[in-house]
Amino acid sequence: MQQQVFINNISAFLPNEPVSNDTMESLLVPVSHRPSRVRKLILRSNEITSRYYAIDPKTGLASHNNAQLTAEAIRKLGSRVNLDTMELLACGTTFPDQLMPNHALMVHGELGSPPCEAVATAGVCLAGTMSLKYVYMAILSGLNSNGVATGSENSSSLLRGHLFNEEMMIQEKEFAKHPELAFEKDFLRWMLSDGAGAVWMSNKANKDPQKISLRVDWIHQKSYAGELETCMYTGAEKQPDGSLRGWREYFPKEWLDHSIFSIKQDVKLLNEKIIEYTVSKPLTDLVNQGRVDPNHIDWFLPHYSSGFFRDKVHAGMKLAHCDIPQKKWFSNLATKGNTGSASIYIILEELFSSGHFKKGERILCYVPESGRFSTAFMHFTVV
Repeated sequence: MQQQVFINNISAFLPNEPVSNDTMESLLVPVSHRPSRVRKLILRSNEITSRYYAIDPKTGLASHNNAQLTAEAIRKLGSRVNLDTMELLACGTTFPDQLMPNHALMVHGELGSPPCEAVATAGVCLAGTMSLKYVYMAILSGLNSNGVATGSENSSSLLRGHLFNEEMMIQEKEFAKHPELAFEKDFLRWMLSDGAGAVWMSNKANKDPQKISLRVDWIHQKSYAGELETCMYTGAEKQPDGSLRGWREYFPKEWLDHSIFSIKQDVKLLNEKIIEYTVSKPLTDLVNQGRVDPNHIDWFLPHYSSGFFRDKVHAGMKLAHCDIPQKKWFSNLATKGNTGSASIYIILEELFSSGHFKKGERILCYVPESGRFSTAFMHFTVV
C-alpha cells in the first residue's frame, strides 16, 4: 500500500493586537514625519481592514523576531501533538533574521526541542509551500514518519519609517522628478504584515474520530523565471535590461543611496503578468491533466496580495476552464493581512479550527509568487 501523508493539526500565531487602517502609520512611523500620500489609495484597493505587526505599541520596539514568531506558531501545535517526537522541521520565509545560520536552525534553537532534521526553504510566498512540500515528500518516501512545516514573515522590520528617513532626504529631488519611484517604495508598506503558521504532518490520520485530518493528495509548483524578468526583489537593484545587480556588487554607502535593502516591486509588470503566469497557464495544465475538476472542488483557498486581484483571479480561472464559484472561496486577507509565505497556513488554520471542513470535502489552495513569477496549487481531502 502506498504511503499517505496527512495534516493532523494547523496553528497560526499573529503578534499583538490587530492594527486598524487608521493606526497603522503611527505604529510604522511616518517617513520623515510626513504622512504617506498613497496610503489611503493602496488600502482602498487592497481591501485590508486590519493586520498584525511584531511591534510593541507601547515602546515602538520589536516584540518578536521572525524565528520567535515561527516558534510561537509551532508551540501552539503542542496541545495536540508531542513536539519532542518531531523528526523533521522545515521552515519557509522571505526574510530570515540573518543571512546565516539558516532560518530553520534558528527556529529549532528557539524551541529548544530534541535533535531533528532542520531544513530552510527560500523564496517569497512560495517559501511556505516549499517547506510543506519538503515534509510531504519526506513522509511520502518513507524517510520520515512525521514533520512540521512552517511559513512566517516579519515584514514590519523592513517597513518602519525610520529606515527610510535618510534615504528620502538623499533622494527627495529625484522623487520630485519621478514620483513613480516614491510610489514603488511606499506601495508595499501598506500591503505587508506579520504572522506565522505551522502544520503537523504524519503518515497516519488523527485517531480520534471527532478530529479531522487533511490528506495531502498532491502539491504542484512551477516557476516561469525562464520566461519573465524579476518583479519583486530586495537586496538588489534592477538594471535597464531587466537583470538584477546584487548588494555585494555595491559599496556599503551605495546600499543607502540606491535603496538596496528596501522591498521593491515592478507594479506594471505585476499587473500585466501575474494572472496569466500564476493562474491561467498552470491551471490550464492541471485541468487538461485531469488533476483539477472544478465541479469536484468544495473549497477554493486563494492567497492573493490584494482584494484588487480577486475578480482578476476568477477571470483567469475561467480562461483555464476552471470556474469555481466565489461562494466556495475563502480568504481572511481583510482581517489577517497579507503575511506572504504564512498566508496559506493562516487561511487553512481558520477553517480547520472552526469546524467548517467536513469529511470527504476537497480543498484546492492557490499560492502565487511575483518574485520572478512562480505558482503553487495544493489539493487536500478532508478525512
